[in-house]
Amino acid sequence: MKYVIVGGNTGGAGAAARLRRLDENAQIIMFEKGEFVSYSNCSLPYRLSETVADTDDLVLNTPQSLHDVYNIQTRVLSEVVAIDRAAKRVRVKNLQDGSEYDENYDKLVLAPGANAVVPPIKGIDGAKIFTVKTVDDVKRLYAFIRGGRVKNISVIGGGFIGVEVAVNLKGAGYNVSLVEATPQILRTYDYDMVQILQKEMLDNGVNLIVGDSVSSFDKNDLILSSGRRVPGDAVVMAIGVRADTALAAAAGLELNARGAIKVDANYCTSDPDIYAVGDAVEVFNAVTRKPFMLQLAGPAQKQARQAADHICGLPVRNTGFVGSSCIKVFSYNAASTGLTAAQCEQEGINYGTAYVLPRDRVGIMPGSCPMHYKVIFEKPTGRVLGAQAISKGDAPKRIDVAATLIKFGGTADDLRDLELCYAPPFNSPKDAGNYAGLVAGNLLQGVYKQVRVDEVRGLVESGGYFIDVRPQAMYKKGHIKGAVNIPVSQLRERIGEIPKDRPVYIHCRIGQTSYNAVMALQGRGFTNVYNVSGGFIGICYFEYFNDVSLKREPIVTNYLF
Repeated sequence: MKYVIVGGNTGGAGAAARLRRLDENAQIIMFEKGEFVSYSNCSLPYRLSETVADTDDLVLNTPQSLHDVYNIQTRVLSEVVAIDRAAKRVRVKNLQDGSEYDENYDKLVLAPGANAVVPPIKGIDGAKIFTVKTVDDVKRLYAFIRGGRVKNISVIGGGFIGVEVAVNLKGAGYNVSLVEATPQILRTYDYDMVQILQKEMLDNGVNLIVGDSVSSFDKNDLILSSGRRVPGDAVVMAIGVRADTALAAAAGLELNARGAIKVDANYCTSDPDIYAVGDAVEVFNAVTRKPFMLQLAGPAQKQARQAADHICGLPVRNTGFVGSSCIKVFSYNAASTGLTAAQCEQEGINYGTAYVLPRDRVGIMPGSCPMHYKVIFEKPTGRVLGAQAISKGDAPKRIDVAATLIKFGGTADDLRDLELCYAPPFNSPKDAGNYAGLVAGNLLQGVYKQVRVDEVRGLVESGGYFIDVRPQAMYKKGHIKGAVNIPVSQLRERIGEIPKDRPVYIHCRIGQTSYNAVMALQGRGFTNVYNVSGGFIGICYFEYFNDVSLKREPIVTNYLF
């Protein structure tokens, strides 16, 4: 058998290695149009801050090492320009000398990945534009910023690459502006959660601009739709990627409406002798039960293995994907899995949310810090649909747990009951996920009512009645404007001060003591009391970035972080 693979990074190299393990006698040829194969593309931004000390460190395998270990013929700077399905051969162009030749195949695996999007914005030809998609891209950008008088760098796009590039350039000592056209960065997080990360960007000196797009360039300066000018010496374009499927389209393979290659459960395309994996394909969403596009390295590796297994006659069990990811934004670690609340709304799913803010370990332990944790669950079943965690502690671990639960169809009760490792330096007896499961279960059962942090401003501005149950000394340090301070220790003796003829919104520091207050008041006959999820700390994190960037009137007397 002769296997030909188009694309030499995550999906392509993974398929080639698996095919060799399953078939020692096969001929395997892998074509890559770039100079490098099998590199850590997720680590590319970290070269800019020299967290990755040398560009060569990004390369995991070379053509020689792939030949020596796997007996794979790897041809770099070789672009497959056409597929002749009837003859089962590909046309290859040697990018070094321009010559072309044909290579036949028994089975073909397409792993072309995706290309960075660089739109034709007015004036772009006069700007120093860079992308961060390949090792070559990073080599070029690194050489430019280190070799010239570069101080100000603009990054366009607030997805994973844009944020990681901005963070690493700032860590390297440059003045960095990040411009995102939508109202927030990192759409894998809900608007309430992402405010924590936007505040962190602001606190670390990144000029973060959201809700404003680039309308033109004046050399390396950005001119935004608002008329604002962002000066710069270089521009990194990170607005997204587009599946590289021109080859598949020209060959007549079936694509979806967004141009991704359609594959079956075995990653076989509409041609039974051609498979496709990675960023260029459409996969199955295990939560929505619908096809979607997921451009992540972990899923690409799994797809590559399953495609190779099917080619070699092994059974494949495709369980779909939920979309788990994480990112480091300066001192914060953030992770998400499954659906966001925004995606649930788009899908028309009846959902609820629980936001908790416990410590990531026992509070008296060194390094203990808050864990912002949000779970999204289906109503009325309680099925966990998604989760997000942000902390200076180990947020990805918590989301790994949630991702596992989602993959197996778990509910809020399952999340509540998970028995997780505990010792004071690592966790609390009730993990953040356990807390979120408890809260979600209470909300599903109608035990109490809540308002979210993103609802508080509107309630304050409309004259809502807030009770702050924190101690008086903490209240004096900072509180919601207009809130009445009734410490929980005085609640029962001052119950006559609390109105029964209007909604009452009760908060504490993080939402736990106020929950106790709500339950106590409900036990005294109150039916109009609401707990503020996330408490005063959650409110401060949600409000801060917009207060500063929009120069608006705060609803708190002082922020407490």
